[in-house]
Amino acid sequence: MNYHQYYPIDVVNGPGTRVTLFVSGCEHKCRGCYNKTTWRVDSGHPFTQQLEDQIIADLNDTRIKRKGLSLSGGDPLHPSNVADVLRLVKRVRAECPNKDIWLWSGYTLGELSEAQKEIVDLIDVLVDGKFEQEKRDLNLEWRGSSNQVIHYFKL
Repeated sequence: MNYHQYYPIDVVNGPGTRVTLFVSGCEHKCRGCYNKTTWRVDSGHPFTQQLEDQIIADLNDTRIKRKGLSLSGGDPLHPSNVADVLRLVKRVRAECPNKDIWLWSGYTLGELSEAQKEIVDLIDVLVDGKFEQEKRDLNLEWRGSSNQVIHYFKL
């Protein structure tokens, strides 16, 4: 898996202060996407064990009260990302049990493969659906277009 950006302190992508990872790879290619540079799976930087360890360390750093992890992109549920995202989400659950996990994906719940569902079963919130420019709404919280749905599983 590759990633484009890692923010150890983020207050934009989900509630509270968060750790946010923008992964590479998206097959949806939504018209009007604000993050087109993340579409190619080979773009960005390799996701390493060192970065995974840093994410866990940042989530557990008591100097800053972080609420959780946000996964965006690209698409964390892109088939090329599933194995690494699943490993990361399992590790966060094991080592940071008091942190929530939010994930943004262009796939809807009804479109998910079994492997993608395994990830979704471990997260707290899924924001799903492709961005649709004609349904863009700047007044929406945590999503860009009105067709996208916020699924609260564990909050």
